Amino acid sequence: MALETCMPEPMCLIENVKGQLRANQKALEILSAITQPVVVIATVGLYRTGKSYLMNKLAGRKTGFSLGSTVQSHTTGIWMWCVPHPRKADHTLVLLDTEGLGDVEKGDNQNDCWIFALAILLSSTFVYNSMGAINQQAMDQLQYVTELTDRIRTTSSPHSNGVEASAEFVSFFPDFVWTLRDVTVKLEKDGKMLTADEYLDNSLKPKQEWKKLSELESLRDDELDSEFLQQAANFCSFIFSSSKAKRLPGGIQVNGARLEKLVLTYISAISSGHLPCMENAVLALAKVENSAAIQKAITHYDQQMCQKVQLPTDTLQELLDLHRTCEREAKDIFLRTSFKDEDHSFKKDLLAQLEKKWNGINNENMNKSSTRCSELLRDIFGPLEEAVINGAYSQPGGYLLYVEKREELKKKYLQEPKKGIQAEEILQEYLQSNAAVAEALLQRDQALTVKQKEIEVERAKAESAQATVRILEEVEKKHAQMMKEKERCHQERVRQLTENMERERAQVVEEQERILNLKLQEQKRLIKEGLKEESLRLKNEIQLMEQRNREKEAESAEAAMKMLEDMYKMDQKKMAQKGESHQEHVKQLPEEKKESPECQAVMAPGTMKAPMCLVENKNKQLFVNPRAIHILNNISQPVVVVAIVGMYRTGKSYLMNCLAGQNNGFPLGCTV
Repeated sequence: MALETCMPEPMCLIENVKGQLRANQKALEILSAITQPVVVIATVGLYRTGKSYLMNKLAGRKTGFSLGSTVQSHTTGIWMWCVPHPRKADHTLVLLDTEGLGDVEKGDNQNDCWIFALAILLSSTFVYNSMGAINQQAMDQLQYVTELTDRIRTTSSPHSNGVEASAEFVSFFPDFVWTLRDVTVKLEKDGKMLTADEYLDNSLKPKQEWKKLSELESLRDDELDSEFLQQAANFCSFIFSSSKAKRLPGGIQVNGARLEKLVLTYISAISSGHLPCMENAVLALAKVENSAAIQKAITHYDQQMCQKVQLPTDTLQELLDLHRTCEREAKDIFLRTSFKDEDHSFKKDLLAQLEKKWNGINNENMNKSSTRCSELLRDIFGPLEEAVINGAYSQPGGYLLYVEKREELKKKYLQEPKKGIQAEEILQEYLQSNAAVAEALLQRDQALTVKQKEIEVERAKAESAQATVRILEEVEKKHAQMMKEKERCHQERVRQLTENMERERAQVVEEQERILNLKLQEQKRLIKEGLKEESLRLKNEIQLMEQRNREKEAESAEAAMKMLEDMYKMDQKKMAQKGESHQEHVKQLPEEKKESPECQAVMAPGTMKAPMCLVENKNKQLFVNPRAIHILNNISQPVVVVAIVGMYRTGKSYLMNCLAGQNNGFPLGCTV
């Protein structure tokens, strides 16, 4: 946002129309476009005391905010001027000039009180401008400060105790600067130059030579008192160097968009006849921003997955890796832009939406793979199906020719790229659907003997069982990958949440230390002045604050761990349901496939019906059987391993069969 071109002059932010306050939409749009932290300077004081002149000086302009020279206030409501901060890079200076207090044409001071309260709520530095020295009259004019507790609520609870209310007021109350407009008075006493603080302490009587105040816009600098110009320059320098960025309780930094939401929240409360509540404003702001943070994170995830993923992927791991990267980026975006998610409900919502997105993409990947594979099978095996229909293989020797052609086409299918993760499963489904065709050709083939036909039937069954094993192994592999991914996600959540909690805790601690330091300074002052009773009260208040801070920190940590535990249980439940679905799929397999040793190896790793070679000795070389390793990998229980070694033909296998509770299993030898 180019502030110099967007705001060449001030604009009304909060209008005061016949005693009703309302926000100016154009000004709000300007605020909403400011993403930088804002340093908000508000000036308040009696009308015709030069507030606007000071604000023009802070803006680095001769004119801008309207200057008044009559007994009527020229500025109505609150006017805003957003300019780049002259000393803090990447910060925006937001100047708020309020209508003059005590206008003679106002029937009552109702609006003065609201304007004063809004200036306090919105600013990070609050400048109170007055004429003359600090005396009883000047103090009386600050009656609006004493009315703040009647105009502002810090919490939504009507039963909040005084300690918490006091701490909350301190947490949002801006830095206070009191400017005295004396124009030509010299900071000198008894021939000794005084500092500004010494001057205020001594309450020097100003000279009555401020008639040029009404002509400040038209006068050149050389026509003004040099000391006045120097004091104005000192004022600007002090404000620029000491004013901090606007923050909310908890150390939450405010940018233009957040300031816009605060304006709307406070004006809405006042218009509804309610008191502006700091807690409600922060919660309302958190709800809006956290919802927007979720949407921003989800949009980023969608865009990145759309750009990086080409479905179908060759493997599930490829898709998981892409999802993992995009999910992590989405979470980082949310954590950077969200705040005050104390019960972690918004983060939980984000994780649920990301989970839903992942499931959708995973299903889409499987569907696209299935579609691609089905189309390939139709193209590749279509001619073979037509040949069978036309009787090309209904002749002696036709079955073997059919099997040979089918194997050739299978190889062609397997060589095709970009089939995706369903390639094997869709192929086996297709072959199963055409098993009856092969069986019919086999039975009609007169060139084969009955014995050959029996052998072919058994071979077909064995191939089908092996294919089923491959499918189940692939399903198990995917299931294991998903379980591993869920565990990784859980650990990642713990890491991110821990980092976020530490970052938020540091902000809160910084804010708490600031409040405590102010309280301790006040306590020292009371002790010094001998006000023991007040000092003791303040000491108790400090102790209660420290205790409440510890309790809040513990509550936040407990809520975070509860969220992680709930989500971990939910993930485990989902994976258990998927495991049950897999077992149900196994149960639905044809009985003859279940009986095959290969299939038993996958289905029931803990209840094998027959032994299986674990380490083979071929030509004096040892080889590990992968199917046996697969069975071992699926045994999660502790294992009792019994090994028997001895000379051949000494009954080792018999003993092992006895241990297995079987009459046979391990082969018994009776020869040398």
